[in-house]
Amino acid sequence: MFRQQPVVVPGSLRQRDSMPEFRFAYNIFELGSAEDFAATCRRAEQHGYDTAFAADHLGIAAPFPTLVAAAQATERLRVGTLVLNAPFWNPALLARDIATTDLLSGGRLEVGLGAGHMKWEFDEADIEWEPFGRRADRLEALIAELSELFAADGYAQQAALREHFGVTALRPVQRTGFGGYGPPLIVGGTGDRILRIAAATADIIGIAGAFQVPGQPPGTLRIGTADEADERIRFAREHAGERADQVQWQALTQAVVVTDDRRAAAEEFLSRTGPMMTADELLETPFVFIGTVEQMAEQVLRNHERYGFTYYAVHGPYMDTFAPVIERVRAISG
Repeated sequence: MFRQQPVVVPGSLRQRDSMPEFRFAYNIFELGSAEDFAATCRRAEQHGYDTAFAADHLGIAAPFPTLVAAAQATERLRVGTLVLNAPFWNPALLARDIATTDLLSGGRLEVGLGAGHMKWEFDEADIEWEPFGRRADRLEALIAELSELFAADGYAQQAALREHFGVTALRPVQRTGFGGYGPPLIVGGTGDRILRIAAATADIIGIAGAFQVPGQPPGTLRIGTADEADERIRFAREHAGERADQVQWQALTQAVVVTDDRRAAAEEFLSRTGPMMTADELLETPFVFIGTVEQMAEQVLRNHERYGFTYYAVHGPYMDTFAPVIERVRAISG
């Protein structure tokens, strides 16, 4: 995962003995027309993004058709879900969608799974909203069932039909995640139970940077602080054990603000979002980038040294804004 080499960086960025290979992604927020969507995907690829992610929420595009279209519009851009709500999905039907998308994308799929946190979506979809522990159970069971389905050579009931027509069973192209039988698995969240599941099963552990506000309706979130990120990473690494240095650590960036005056921009940001933290805490959190391109690139490197993050996802509206940071980080890291 890491390229070990000395790097000398001019200006404010100091020399570092070794640099990781960073990856960058963006979350798809809207499609527009088919032509506009394809053009956006190609522009992201030209910017140097590695992955386009689709979410799993009502009122936005369905994830798997969106990912197939993104892959077909590009040459190297990987595609993924960030993240699917486990209680929404039947394991057998989800396995079919994953295998189909991995095949049609040329083996470029990454599968992100979570427990779900927006109660109103469950209500609107007429899906039972269960206590968190039960939703976490469903996530853990879903990962196990998908692993079993991907490991099998199709359904026994179709063996004769496959032999007659000379066709193979539908299976994922990749053999990295899900016990070595499917695409890379991302498990994202912040709670103890989800991070334990991630530590045991995921190829990529995602720290969302968004924490439930106590006493508020499910899905009322705030940005996490640097101290909270420290504690959550420590907890996940402790449970990952020897796997901790083998997985990728991903951060979901909640905002990107380009400015020459970081403090003024932080104070203005908090005036719009509410006093979830102090300006100093906002400037320190790894889940928000505020500053010049150079300052943001330096923050990417600091975040790696402090937390181990090498994989960043930014929300779609910030895709173009963050692109120069990708270029600068890659210039630094070689």
